[in-house]
Amino acid sequence: MKLKLLVASVVCGCLFTVFAVGQGNKKIPASEAGQHIGEHAAVCGVVASSRYLSNSRSKPTFLNLGRPYPNQDYTVVIWPEDRPQFGRPEDTYLGKNICVTGEISSYRGMPEVVVRNPTQIQ
Repeated sequence: MKLKLLVASVVCGCLFTVFAVGQGNKKIPASEAGQHIGEHAAVCGVVASSRYLSNSRSKPTFLNLGRPYPNQDYTVVIWPEDRPQFGRPEDTYLGKNICVTGEISSYRGMPEVVVRNPTQIQ
């Protein structure tokens, strides 16, 4: 009986681990994000620089993790239609250690994620 309980516990633990990784719950340092293009994960690092391009046509907000622009490790992009949910993200997150969950993509050779909801940033 004890052996069956032990085996059941081990199997459940393994299934939980596989499910959690499959759901994109792994955390990646911003410096390694470029090695994970196409994956869904939480990328973590300090917001080293930020900028709201209010005078540009597309009006994006950028949060640069790891190192400041133009040498950032990872960029978080917030488009103007989503910006009201975030308040002033360029001020709120600057200097803070954050984890951003989403699909890691690449833009001009740099890893980035587009966030649509503040719950993606922890």
